[in-house]
Amino acid sequence: MRKRVCSLFLAILCAAAFTGCKTAEKKEAGDSKTERVELTVWGAEEDAELMEQIIQGFQSSYQGQADFNITFEVQSESECKNALIGGLEAGADVFTFADDQLNALAAAGAVDPIEPDEEIRNKNLESAVEAASIGDTLYAYPLTADNGYFLYYNKQFISEEQVQTLDGILEAAAAGGRHFMMDWSSAWYVYSFFGNTGMQVGLSDDGITNYCTWNQAEGEIRGVDVAQAMLRIAASPGFASGTDTEFLDGVRNGSVAAGISGVWNAVAVEEAWGENAGAAKLPTYTCGGRQVQMASFSGCKLIGVNAYSDHPQWAARLAEWITNEENQRLRFEMRGQGPSNITVADSAEIQESPAIAALLEQSQFSQLQRIGGKFWDPVSLFAGNMASGNPTGQDLQEQLDLMAEGVCAR
Repeated sequence: MRKRVCSLFLAILCAAAFTGCKTAEKKEAGDSKTERVELTVWGAEEDAELMEQIIQGFQSSYQGQADFNITFEVQSESECKNALIGGLEAGADVFTFADDQLNALAAAGAVDPIEPDEEIRNKNLESAVEAASIGDTLYAYPLTADNGYFLYYNKQFISEEQVQTLDGILEAAAAGGRHFMMDWSSAWYVYSFFGNTGMQVGLSDDGITNYCTWNQAEGEIRGVDVAQAMLRIAASPGFASGTDTEFLDGVRNGSVAAGISGVWNAVAVEEAWGENAGAAKLPTYTCGGRQVQMASFSGCKLIGVNAYSDHPQWAARLAEWITNEENQRLRFEMRGQGPSNITVADSAEIQESPAIAALLEQSQFSQLQRIGGKFWDPVSLFAGNMASGNPTGQDLQEQLDLMAEGVCAR
């Protein structure tokens, strides 16, 4: 009898101990589910409504797995690098930036390589993956593949045949007392004239300085040939150099019949021109006695994860969520931005967008923007002189030499 009592007592103790362990396990599991996760997301002001919707979707999808406090803050994509490097630990956990800032962000230790990366590579356009990589290493999540430019034209005044050449566009615009507009104060657009000439510009191996042969004095096409071509264009009554804002003003008031811009103006152009709104790749222009296809800089918007984030795994999950197929489709619907996701890019909605179709057509004549900061001012100064008709009469080769020297300066 005593043995049976002792056995029963031991059984009760063991059961109590087992129950206590299970309770402790449940409590520990419950604690992990209620982890406090605070994340800050940086993005463009125009994306505020879109990003709030995407963040809400993320929190709903992962509801119960953490106690989220995710805030969106406006930060210019073009200035993201400077803002982040100025204080990495205080910077956003997840941020949108232009791909030409990737090298500097990686060099500063702001972003780490993404591993594993096979799924990201397989789901995005090759050009977007290249833009998000340094060498063969992926450092960011591709978001868009539309940071480039192409030709908008009004079908009422310019035919599909005329838009093939800049000569045809200028003639048609002048005939109606209107203008073809392009921003020669921006070196980004001026690249169009030099990009397919055999002359080169780009980032040196040191990742800081540039190389530039735009002042080339020999070869099939010389720098002087491009300069003379720009002067002829500037002298046309159908040409006007104007900023992106001035281009859009001209579209709305009827003074512009064609111009070079990007997808960010697609909705406004269509609203102004209606069924007459047309879009195409950039035209050819006359240079050195031949037709040269105008080139373009291309680029992508990327999502980065701060290497100093307090919640790196959740930050990475959020970056993946922002850039997934569903949200890239939503981004196109709400903002008209071209996707990097292959499935979305191949969808009927994208293919039916004149602006995106034109951008894709131009992509075969484009180059990723990989240049250092010394590129911009010397090129803008040179192009400004050409747009004004070279008022000082300074020798063109001298101007080209000074431009190239400035671009390559340390």
